[in-house]
Amino acid sequence: MEELAQWYVVHTYSGYENKVKANLEKAVENNSLQDLIYEIIVPVEEAVEVKGGKRKIVQRKIYPGYVMVKMVMTDNSWYIVRNTRGVTGFVGPGSRPIPLTQSEIDAMGMENRAVYIDIGVGEEVRVLSGPLENFTGKVEHIDTLRQKIRVMVEMFGRETPVELEYDQVIRI
Repeated sequence: MEELAQWYVVHTYSGYENKVKANLEKAVENNSLQDLIYEIIVPVEEAVEVKGGKRKIVQRKIYPGYVMVKMVMTDNSWYIVRNTRGVTGFVGPGSRPIPLTQSEIDAMGMENRAVYIDIGVGEEVRVLSGPLENFTGKVEHIDTLRQKIRVMVEMFGRETPVELEYDQVIRI
């Protein structure tokens, strides 16, 4: 049945994305809908904020006010999602939800999360391509969802964080 599941975008009250995700997961469990609703995602990215001279890594929502749901669209699954507290509706014309296209799913990076990387945080890597080719640095963070790796590279006498794709680095 999962092969029939498609990704839908659910509109929520801004700031309620995580609450909607939790409520929806509970509704799926309570109504035994695991065979209709497979995955619920609030897409986030890590960003560096500087406050008061201190660097802090924060999780920032990529699409505020939206939750992505992989589900088989039936009257029952539609009703459960639509009537979850905090949900204002599905994205689509009128009352008809429109699933995301494969190109939209690929662009959001929602289904290519299973890529394995043999590099760990704290390891030394060399940049293989791009403007920092042949620079070396230490891995600070690995974002498996977006397939990015943050490396601290020494530039102009100071450590600078650089975000790179998985295939742009190699372990030394």
